[in-house]
Amino acid sequence: MPGGLSLVAAAHALALACQPAVQSAAHPTTAANPTPASNSLTPGLRDGPHDVVINGVRLWYRVAGASAAGIPPVVFLHGGPGQGSYHFAALAGPYLERSLRLVYFDQRGSGRSERPWTRDYDMSTLVEDIEGLRRELGVDQLALIGHSFGGTLALEYAAKYPERVSALVFVAGLWDAPLQGRYRCEQMKILYRDSTDVARALAEGDNCDGFWKLPQARRGAINNALMFPDSMVRRRLDSVTVASGLRYGGELDAALMKAGLLEYHFTAYQRLTMPVLVVAGRQDRAVVGEGLRELTRRLPNARLVEYEHSGHFVYLDEPDRFAGDMTVFLTAARGLR
Repeated sequence: MPGGLSLVAAAHALALACQPAVQSAAHPTTAANPTPASNSLTPGLRDGPHDVVINGVRLWYRVAGASAAGIPPVVFLHGGPGQGSYHFAALAGPYLERSLRLVYFDQRGSGRSERPWTRDYDMSTLVEDIEGLRRELGVDQLALIGHSFGGTLALEYAAKYPERVSALVFVAGLWDAPLQGRYRCEQMKILYRDSTDVARALAEGDNCDGFWKLPQARRGAINNALMFPDSMVRRRLDSVTVASGLRYGGELDAALMKAGLLEYHFTAYQRLTMPVLVVAGRQDRAVVGEGLRELTRRLPNARLVEYEHSGHFVYLDEPDRFAGDMTVFLTAARGLR
């Protein structure tokens, strides 16, 4: 595997180990919040699900939550690649919707969005899909929350369209795959130093390359241990995912991996002039905090917040704090652009 082991690779292995196969589910229940009168919203920002054609592909998103004066709609960019937005909407959404207007967006090839017949999953196309979404919403700016690979997309979109982003939240995301892969490799070696078969595999190559020779089920168990300090959180995530009836977007994942995502390195730091909040879980062994601290140092207008009791899915481990921090950050950011 070129370039060593990254958080995207971790998610890839985890996804293959736990794809759901249930066929139907209802939309998650949203919190009972006051929302603006429908006649004050553009058609694309009205409550509920939306199917729109963007760049030749039918894409799905759902809008929910209360609007706050001066804060643009908050678009959640899911990770995976290919995980979809359903779990975030179901488990974190009710906390955030109390004070923010959320847009749960399924990237092409993910969730309820279409798998393009052209198999076009280029990073630049995914970025243009976000810009197309902004136009569909009928707003000048977006606030972005990007988790894991969704953080990568948030960086890329903000670098190309900085004037369209009011603020960016980068949650346990990928920005330098080789660097972050080394930190992850170190954590695996510590965690599995007493496990003979895993320790032997991790000793191969410069960056735990032998991990990929382990059986798939073993890799999935290792990824669980890296991402989830609380196994109950993992079970909740699995339960909601299965209930959704939606399959993991493996086609998107495979295409990006083939295109070299394990070598990805973001460098357009100075383009991100908007306020950026970098979020790390101190118990996250897949996306280690030191790698996120390095990104924070390189961005011109960023600060880091660490969650003591959280793993990779910060918004599931500490949802109340996460929602409060998002509201405070996005409210403060509205006067800075």
